Amino acid sequence: MRKTGFLLTAIILVLSVMLAACGKNNDKNASSNPPSSVEPSVSPSSEPSSEPSESASTDMSALDEALAGKYKGTKVTMFGPFTDADQVKFEVAIKDFEDKTGIDIQYEGSKEFEATVSIRVDGGNAPDIADFPQPGLLNTFVKSGKVIDVSTFMDMDRLKGNYNKSWLDMATMKGPSGDIMAGIWARSSVKSLVWYPKKAFEEAGYTVPKTWDELMALTEQIAKDGDPAWAIGIESGAATGWPATDWVEDIMLRTTSPENYDKWVNGELPFTDDIVKNAVKKMSEIWMNKDYVYGGTKSIVTTSFGDSSTVLFDNPPKAWLHRQASFITSFFPQNLKSGEDYDWFYFPSIDPQYGNPVLVAGDIYAMFNDRPEVRAVMEFFTTGESLKTWIQSGGVIAPMNDAKPEWYTSDVERRMAELAKNATTLRFDGSDLMPGSVGAGTFWKGMTDYVSGTVDLDGAMKEIQAGWKQ
Repeated sequence: MRKTGFLLTAIILVLSVMLAACGKNNDKNASSNPPSSVEPSVSPSSEPSSEPSESASTDMSALDEALAGKYKGTKVTMFGPFTDADQVKFEVAIKDFEDKTGIDIQYEGSKEFEATVSIRVDGGNAPDIADFPQPGLLNTFVKSGKVIDVSTFMDMDRLKGNYNKSWLDMATMKGPSGDIMAGIWARSSVKSLVWYPKKAFEEAGYTVPKTWDELMALTEQIAKDGDPAWAIGIESGAATGWPATDWVEDIMLRTTSPENYDKWVNGELPFTDDIVKNAVKKMSEIWMNKDYVYGGTKSIVTTSFGDSSTVLFDNPPKAWLHRQASFITSFFPQNLKSGEDYDWFYFPSIDPQYGNPVLVAGDIYAMFNDRPEVRAVMEFFTTGESLKTWIQSGGVIAPMNDAKPEWYTSDVERRMAELAKNATTLRFDGSDLMPGSVGAGTFWKGMTDYVSGTVDLDGAMKEIQAGWKQ
């Protein structure tokens, strides 16, 4: 018994020593590896991070890491077309992010952006991020393999929840090895709008049309009352004709499928096709009727696009309707109140099978250099918060779903955001997607020649189509 007791005591002592040793090893490991919730300190540095982010392995996005201070002291260069007042609004919008993260977004704006960015990228001096108001130009860099595919690091489920699917489709472009997500949409302008002098309109007993047939009936009623319904002008210096292209694009979305629209924009569906001609014919129901247009059809070519809308606000109005993008309010007389003196309605659908499409323009931010702080900035730009102060100052519509309605200063802009958010189809301004020889060349000129009567419809479409060969 005494021997057995001695053996049991010895065994217990040995086990106690072993357990103590294990405990010491565990304590040592704990002290050398802090819990994942505690971030190691990072000393500020003006040098960029050398490695792409490994945030996926820690379940933290690059944006989360940036907000935790991981990239404090780093710099991200950005180049774009924002200058003057727009540049100020942009810089105000990003200031809070810069303060919270310590990342310095060094933005440079240029009125010669389109020409300059090509020189920089092709010369190996690309900015970290570039803002493209014309996706067609971005597409040229995507084809050459110079653009980072943002889907490789962004949470695609979150993006799908925060953008209308059409925005993500329009950001997808073909690179050397297949489709990539070439950037993120950061600012938008809604184009499918018809402006009218609300107070005078209601006093005259007119009602907002919901369909194309109702729109044409309203146009005819106003003509019978002694006024032309429409104020239209396409004069714009070297860019004369561009407002006509917007009309054609809007009507294309209402008379054919989104797939055909995409083929048309890519040059696979020619202007000489009956589908395109049909859209121009629909437009001509208004444009080519001298009783429907202020000053008659021929005045359209010589009337400045910016001045054309002012007759809506004469007393009494000399015309009642004006189709133009959201920016046109900057050309309205300054003493007018939105929602009272003027308002807009949706450019109506034509064929119900194509739903309620919306034509848009906007800015797509593309990434040329892959560093974690650049990823963080790109992720920030996918949030409504990145546009909050700009929205509050007026003049911009957010493409993101998490931009709050109360940020908009007027119901006029708030409804625009809702229109784009709920659209069955969104498509970008077609002429901005086409090669410059077409979109900013023969398309403008051909439509101008057609409206002025220099050529007939077939001649105009052949003239425009020829631009694809230039």
